[in-house]
Parts: sequence; structure tokens; C-alpha cells
Amino acid sequence: MYDYDLLVVGSANADLVIGVERRPGAGETVLGSDLAVHPGGKGANQAVAAARLGARTALLARVGDDGNGRLLLDSQRKAGVDTAGVLVGGAPTGVALITVDPSGDNSIVVSPGANGRLTPEDVRAADSLLRRSRVVSAQLEIPLETVVEVVRRLPEGTRFVLNPSPPRELPGEVLAACDPLIVNEHEARVIAGGELAGSPEDWARALLALGPRSVVVTLGAQGALIATAEGTARVAAVKVEAVDTTGAGDAFTAALAWKLGAGKEPAEAAAYAARVGAVAVTRAGAQVSFPTADEVAALGGGDR
Repeated sequence: MYDYDLLVVGSANADLVIGVERRPGAGETVLGSDLAVHPGGKGANQAVAAARLGARTALLARVGDDGNGRLLLDSQRKAGVDTAGVLVGGAPTGVALITVDPSGDNSIVVSPGANGRLTPEDVRAADSLLRRSRVVSAQLEIPLETVVEVVRRLPEGTRFVLNPSPPRELPGEVLAACDPLIVNEHEARVIAGGELAGSPEDWARALLALGPRSVVVTLGAQGALIATAEGTARVAAVKVEAVDTTGAGDAFTAALAWKLGAGKEPAEAAAYAARVGAVAVTRAGAQVSFPTADEVAALGGGDR
């Protein structure tokens, strides 16, 4: 019996967000909106997104002993995330500098801070969390060696989900554990080691050949593609008026991981995750934009 539907091992950042008419080019200064500070970070985002949907969720992360760290812990607890695995101290809380243009597209620069101090030793110390979790999800805003340690300590029967963002070449043992590996086009190119030819189906097959048990390629307005040894399937995007795409990919990943752990077929889980992401982009911010299960159901498509 699992205590947690999802354990997220990853980053926790304070998002410093400025709206701009257009993002600056090299050497250029543009004026923006008033600064807004939101709790964020890919790991913390995924944990909040899953908990708001109703998943029993825990977070293994590190924050600084500062105001941003307290902001992040408060947001996790408010969403219902178990924060027993959140470590405090070692460096200032990580920060993401985000610009958002009128179309809702964003550009992000991350200062890892305490995220860079989440170590393999921290993973070993949190062994009980791993053993009590049905699904473990990770990203790459924490050290790669920490993600490797997560894979090495995965209990038998526990599913591993990875969004390799920011992308980098991955060791074979990490790729082999992914079920699924979740990438956008840019991440797919980096993981594959260069240019990807052909269609998204071809990209997914090339990634599968590297060892993952399954692959999900997110395609923005074109939806998503799921690939397994049995074949590929497309999932349509949900058309909404985007306000801010910050954190939408994290909401998608969290929802997908939760539904897969609950036994849903990949295409069904991805369709649900697409609806979660669609609700998130209609609101400003990351964690504050994540929907409840009732709000996702209101969008249509069934399956709370």
C-alpha cells in the first residue's frame, strides 16, 4: 500500500515575473510591468499541481532559510503537499527570472541556489519517501547525479517519470528508467544528440531507441504524442485563450504522472493532462494557475 500517489524530486524557486510588450534582443532594454513574485520551480510546481487535483503528494527539495523559502513552503502546505522531505538551508532559495509577452509566451533564466545543493545523500536519507510512493517524478533543475541516485534507489514497482528540463545528455540508466520521458521539441533534440528528422512520430521512435519505456512529446498547439513499444498516438490540444504559459508544462507532467500511476492508459492520461494544462494557461502565474479536479471537469472531456 502506497502512502503517496506521487513523490516529486526537484526544484523549488521563487518566480520573479515581469510582463513585456516584447522580449529584448541582445544589448536592448525594454520597460515591463510591475514585478510579481510567485512560488515556482519545476519540482514545486508539479507537486502543487498534483495535490490540487487530489493526488496524495510529497516533495523532496531544498530551499533557503529566507523569505522565498517560506513562501514556497507555505504554497506547498496550502495545496496539501507533504513537505517532510523539503530541506532548508545550504544556500539562498532558487530564483527564476521570467518575462511574459502579450501572447502568453515566456522566457526564463534560473539561478539554482539551494536546488544545486540537493544531493544524492539527501535522496538516500529520504529512502522511506521513495518506498512509500507509487510514482516518482523528477526534472533537471537539480544536479544530474541526484536524479541518477533517485533512479538507482527506485523500489521495484515504482514508476519513474522524467521531464529533462533544462535538457542535457542523459546516462543510459536514467533513460532506461523513464516511463515516460516527457519532452518538448527542443528537449527532444538535445536528448537525441542533434537534429531530429521527419515527423514527431519519428522523433519519438528515435527517443524510444535510446531506452525509455515510453515517450511523450508535447507539441504546443498541436497537442501531444505518446509513443510506446506498441506504437504511437496523438492527443489533441484543448483550445483556450492563453494568458500565461508559465508552469503549464509542469501541470501537464504532474497530471500525466498521477493518472498513469492510477492505471490509466497513456493516451487517456495524456488527454486528461492536456485539459489540466489548458486550464493553467488561462491564468497568470504558475502555482496559482493550477486547477482543481472540478475545474478540469468543467472544461469537458470527462474523468475527474
